[in-house]
Amino acid sequence: MIFDLDGTIVDPAGGITDGISSALRTLGLPIPSQDLLHAMIGPKLSDSLLNVANVPAELLDEVIRLYREHYVATGIAQSRVYPGVREVLESFVAAGRPVSVATQKPQGLARTVLEHHGIDGLFHGIHGSADDEGAVHGVPLGKTGIIAAALKDLDTRHAVMVGDRAQDVSGAIANGLDCIGVAWGFAPDGELEEAGAVAVVETADGLAELIGRMQAIHTAAMREVTNDGNV
Repeated sequence: MIFDLDGTIVDPAGGITDGISSALRTLGLPIPSQDLLHAMIGPKLSDSLLNVANVPAELLDEVIRLYREHYVATGIAQSRVYPGVREVLESFVAAGRPVSVATQKPQGLARTVLEHHGIDGLFHGIHGSADDEGAVHGVPLGKTGIIAAALKDLDTRHAVMVGDRAQDVSGAIANGLDCIGVAWGFAPDGELEEAGAVAVVETADGLAELIGRMQAIHTAAMREVTNDGNV
């Protein structure tokens, strides 16, 4: 199993949007509407600042620096694990199903967030973007590459991606994986379905049930292939 972080495992609860607003306000830059701020959660931060908040390129590094200071000081503490998600992760680990994280949040910061919530030890691997969030060019991994790294780390071709935004779905599809969308994240209505999610679940219990059904179908299919091969 591969999970996105913000909007899937962890609810930033204003930590990200408040940090962006604070950074923009400090530099006297316009602050986007709350809907647009929410839309900035998930994609690469530098892209969102340039293309959604219309931050001038020459101010990008300073905005990110101010945002990071605010997020580390107060934003992480504002976040919370979505209801039921911790239990789902624990059940997967107990059943011997390795779980990894694939997020566009900088990898070191992603680990810090998971450590804050005491769940970092549940993951086989934690994969994110370059720790230099201000890098616009030369960053080696987009969402597709980050998912590929997580998949390689799990050493399987039968993983399922779980995420809350279109880039989670497209990144999974590019790696030959199904993606389950979660309705509790930040995608606008219809985004996940349009991107090609195999299903969108409303609750953590619903996620666990769907993954169980998908696993049963896969196991039955593999058994049938094995039987055919013995004929």
